[in-house]
Amino acid sequence: MLIEGESLCVRDGRPRSVADVNRIRRDLGMVFQQFNLWPHMTVMENVTEAPRHARGLSRKAAREVAEACLHRVHMLDKADAYPARLSGGQQQRVAIARALAMQPKVMLFDEATSSLDPELTEEVLAVMRDLARDGTTMMVVTHEMAFAREVSDHVMFLHNGLVEEQGPPAELFDTPRSERLRQFLSKAGG
Repeated sequence: MLIEGESLCVRDGRPRSVADVNRIRRDLGMVFQQFNLWPHMTVMENVTEAPRHARGLSRKAAREVAEACLHRVHMLDKADAYPARLSGGQQQRVAIARALAMQPKVMLFDEATSSLDPELTEEVLAVMRDLARDGTTMMVVTHEMAFAREVSDHVMFLHNGLVEEQGPPAELFDTPRSERLRQFLSKAGG
């Protein structure tokens, strides 16, 4: 994987050092399947924690960034709530705000809607659509084929840990070359 032309794993044919990988990771925002919010912290505390400790922002600066990120995901009104008081979709939107608060160059989403019901899935996908419209670079692992087709510039279909096929969304969804992708799309509704 290349981030701005830089391999995350290898440099000059050799594995990167831990310090090098950590430097690159600071520019990546990650949203997991599970929300991974700290239950003993409010929404605001969850979103300001990393900018304060990893980026060295003051409380005030971290709060300003957090407010902007929570507003972006339509969760500013829940800033003082604890995660247990939020729906799954709300928790995932807070997780997105938390990742955005680190001001990443690239947002990574690992099946961000897999544990949500259809209504909550749509809430999260709407936020992700907004990010795509705003030009946020995202790498998304998803089974939401309509979403992938709608917002992607480039799609990769993986099978058995390898890239089976890749290209523009229209090409992959309309004229898949591999039999495995055709089978998947026929079952996934793509």
